[in-house]
Amino acid sequence: MKKSDFDFELPPELIAQAPLAQRSASRLLLLDASAPALQDRMFRELPQILRPGDLLVFNDTRVLPARLFGHKSTGGAVEILIERVTGAHEATVQLGVSKKPKVGARIELADGSHALVLGRDEGFFQLRFEAPEPLEKLLLKLGEMPLPPYIARHPDASDMERYQTVYAREPGAVAAPTAGLHFDQATLDALRERGIDTGYITLHVGAGTFQPVRAENLEDHHMHREWLNVGAHLIGQIQRTRAAGGRVIAVGTTVVRALESASRDGQLHPFAGETQIFIFPGYHFTAIDGLLTNFHLPQSTLLMLVSALAGREVILDAYRHAVAERYRFFSYGDAMLILPPAG
Repeated sequence: MKKSDFDFELPPELIAQAPLAQRSASRLLLLDASAPALQDRMFRELPQILRPGDLLVFNDTRVLPARLFGHKSTGGAVEILIERVTGAHEATVQLGVSKKPKVGARIELADGSHALVLGRDEGFFQLRFEAPEPLEKLLLKLGEMPLPPYIARHPDASDMERYQTVYAREPGAVAAPTAGLHFDQATLDALRERGIDTGYITLHVGAGTFQPVRAENLEDHHMHREWLNVGAHLIGQIQRTRAAGGRVIAVGTTVVRALESASRDGQLHPFAGETQIFIFPGYHFTAIDGLLTNFHLPQSTLLMLVSALAGREVILDAYRHAVAERYRFFSYGDAMLILPPAG
């Protein structure tokens, strides 16, 4: 398949630039294979749309304030975007700078500490942060929330809360698992009262999630690496859900990638490690029965993943409907629930 097979027209004004006042006030486009047509719903209706006995699987990663600013010894400004924390004082990063620094160069940060360039691997740099506190604490002191590039404003204090799920607990991501941003405590309580179970994986979303697909042939695209953990407790929940006739609904594409990475020969196994799984049409899903997700960028790997689940033309038709109905797109936008045919 070709990258160009996943293009669609999106008016720029539909790209959400800020969250709604209430998390659960978003709209929800329901794509249910058992129903004759798309349904325009509200996100707060989700507990009534799902069935008692279903299992929602969330990604509990916590977003770090992963964007730092500094300058080179020559005075040139440097923007540092953490891709992944690799040690107490080290990270793989992207650098926004007019001239790329050489190995051994030092970048001075706002508090007077430094970052030393240890090496370079294609578009990423390995830095060691020469500061007394661990890197995570340094980010909390100096960093700002790394809003996606399509949000054309600087982050403010509200983004520290709203670009974070209410159930985030495992720090390490530099981009939010945005399907989870719609959930507030009231919605979680309503799900529990309805008899819908919840479980968790951890996948630390990297900045590489925003990297464009550069190869026209999808088989030539190489995904960035991300760290994940799928534990035995969740696998037990999934097995019990399926045995009782319930469905496993992934909250976000990161959950899909984590569960499918932990699936071998059609069976889930505990797994902690890295994944580069690339899911596009033709892929056979074994770990999920549905997906709650946001609307994704044209020609993106995330759009390819949802197309693999529901069919490319079905998804593109749904996106045309969403554009016509003025849904809000991308990270702070509205949601879509995909319930494909059983089996």
